[in-house]
Amino acid sequence: MLILIYNAINKWRGKTILIRKPYKTNKNISRLFYILMMIIFVWFIGIQILGPDEQFFDQSGHSIIYNGTFTWKKSDGTKQNISVPGRYKVPAKQTMIITTTLPDDYNENVIAIRSSLQDVRFYIDGKLRKEYNAKSLHRFGKNSASRYIFCNTSSADAGKELCLELTTYTSNYSGVVNTIYCGDQMQIWSYIFNHNFSGTVIGSFIFFASIVTILFSIALGIVYKTKFNMEYLGWCMLMGSVWMIGESKMRQILVPNASGLATSCFIMLMLCPLPISLYVNNLQKGKYKKIFQPICFIALLNFIICTILHLTGVADYIETMPAAHAILIITFLAVILTFWIRYWNHRSRSDCLLFFGLLITMLSVIFEAISVYYKVSVSGVFVGIAILILLFINVIYTIHIIRDIIKRQQQEELDKRKKNIEEMSLQLMQMLSTTIEAKDEYTKGHSHRVAEYSVLIARELGWNEKELSNLKNAAHLHDIGKIAIPDTILNKPSKLSEEEFSIIKEHTIIGANILKNISLIDHVQEIVRNHHERYDGNGYPDGLKGKEIPLHARIVTVADSYDAMSSQRIYRNQLPPEKIIQELENNKGTQFDPEITDIFLKLLREDRIHVKEDHLSITENTQIPEAEIEMSQFISDIMSTIRTQKAKENLDFLTGLPSRNKGEQAIAQLMKHHSGCLVFMDMDNLKTINDIYGHKAGDRVLKLLGNLLLEYSSECLACRLGGDEFLLFMPDADQNSITEVITAIFKKFNTRKEQDPELHAASISAGLYMCNIGDSFDECYTKADKALYFVKQNGKSDFSFHEK
Repeated sequence: MLILIYNAINKWRGKTILIRKPYKTNKNISRLFYILMMIIFVWFIGIQILGPDEQFFDQSGHSIIYNGTFTWKKSDGTKQNISVPGRYKVPAKQTMIITTTLPDDYNENVIAIRSSLQDVRFYIDGKLRKEYNAKSLHRFGKNSASRYIFCNTSSADAGKELCLELTTYTSNYSGVVNTIYCGDQMQIWSYIFNHNFSGTVIGSFIFFASIVTILFSIALGIVYKTKFNMEYLGWCMLMGSVWMIGESKMRQILVPNASGLATSCFIMLMLCPLPISLYVNNLQKGKYKKIFQPICFIALLNFIICTILHLTGVADYIETMPAAHAILIITFLAVILTFWIRYWNHRSRSDCLLFFGLLITMLSVIFEAISVYYKVSVSGVFVGIAILILLFINVIYTIHIIRDIIKRQQQEELDKRKKNIEEMSLQLMQMLSTTIEAKDEYTKGHSHRVAEYSVLIARELGWNEKELSNLKNAAHLHDIGKIAIPDTILNKPSKLSEEEFSIIKEHTIIGANILKNISLIDHVQEIVRNHHERYDGNGYPDGLKGKEIPLHARIVTVADSYDAMSSQRIYRNQLPPEKIIQELENNKGTQFDPEITDIFLKLLREDRIHVKEDHLSITENTQIPEAEIEMSQFISDIMSTIRTQKAKENLDFLTGLPSRNKGEQAIAQLMKHHSGCLVFMDMDNLKTINDIYGHKAGDRVLKLLGNLLLEYSSECLACRLGGDEFLLFMPDADQNSITEVITAIFKKFNTRKEQDPELHAASISAGLYMCNIGDSFDECYTKADKALYFVKQNGKSDFSFHEK
């Protein structure tokens, strides 16, 4: 991670970017692994192809394929025993009638058949039981879409004659009789899925992969400002996936309108020469556009003509497919020809690889297209596998292109200077530590002191200098996770709620995640994650106990707690030395490691707890390398930006007063050293003004009160809490003088609001509490709020002191 940050900073400075060399794995182990995985893959495929079919029987042990005897009643009155499935010579538009007698022990729920662009009617004992005719639902086309038709049956149908009527209006599927199933409908679907899931799954995968490919290519084009051919491949994949899903026998349960999906298959086949031509033409940088442009025009023209024929009922898409197949073959021949010429002229390995992928895909498409004329249905598995191979090859090709682009972009930035990674990383850690402390003004220098205290303890344990240096660097980052904690929680002067404390506790996990890839500093992740664990197991985040807590974390726990107790915090003053020693003694063996605590107490009693000045400060040194000086300046710029941003965030721009977070911090700090009065002030009737005159009027009255309070900045510290609420603290004043000031504020406000007719309804109420030095900000705040509530309940437009 630090290397990435370091590279980003250098890129910002226009300097060399260092790239870590990849680790070289053992080639023999890698080869053995690849061979083993290949053997497993071949075995798996082989057993699926050559092994016994375990899906033929359902869970009850009987076949769901109906194996009865079928008789074909021909139109001339003759009969013929036929086998099912099969295909027989039946003219288009003529109904094929087949009959069978259900067994005497028949007790199945349904009997089903897949229609192939056929109308289907089921008759049992001469009565129509089920009819499928989708033509009435669609305005266009001559045939009903292929789908599975389920006819409900029961044991009462045993021994009765089943008659099937199959009618199609195209010669492609006339006389086709598909497999007939019987059993429970869910078992039949399970059987169908088990035998056809591959095409559906591959098609669905390619569909989502095509969307990702298209979006990824567009994103790459935006980033690198160039056109990537993967986008056109994505469109080819999208069309291929629609074809596969549309040809899936599962399509009627995938989409609500299977007929529309079936039609989309033919449309995709007619239009696929377009993205193929665009893809190949872009690969060849437009060199053969005079060949591919006419192909695109012919494909579009064919689509328009075939669509008109389909809509008018002259010929369905399936009847005009030969023309689309011919255009597709012409497209493939053009691809083969142009790639062969390109390879012959350039002898490029990448061109050869792409040509290989395209050739496999084209052969698969041709095979599937031809099979339409000889098979009832096409699964699209071969096309899907070929597309995945082509996608894999194209990803490799695109990676090479991106690599070349990056090389060109970095060529001007690279130079021969080699940086000291560890030294720069330490400076980056210092920057991160300083950034964290900038969020909390009371923890300035905290990380440095904790690191120094930790080193003092470890030295007493006999650690060597290398171990001490590593501990010091790691301890600097123990609170790095606080960079993700909101300032409002870190600097809250009152007691944290349970939810806020839960957020604070997350800084250990956040910090560990930030540093999880850091390898330059040993044990840094242990320290960051576990420095709030307790020796008795009641700490967080992992609840480790005793020696389960890493030693480095146990050391930092004691150092961190000591610095917290000996430093001024927003919510309390620093503790006296005797109180700190008492706390360490009392929590020895519960919160702290006893041995480490004894060592630290010894150092305290011997007055050996002294730390050096903050070594993070940058001093003048002519021997510091130029890169380090620039880094120091970079860190200084970041800190200046943070301070500027915080100053903006701490001001309420409408009233000119400090915001809630900054105001409460300042008041809480002032209350630690001064007695006085805390005033909770509220604007009355602000909602009424907003509702009647609009929010601009509301803003004016808030601004009026804000400007008025600023006039008394010499006598009180005020801030806007939010909405219509304000908070004031008047230090070193008695109740009489405070009453005079508040009365004057009320009087001036009432006088000035009269100058604006839209503000007449406005008034202010206030609750006051006299507090002493060291009183809890939280308690004083609550009592002032109660006094304000008393005023609100007794007429408003007044102020009242809290009665102790």
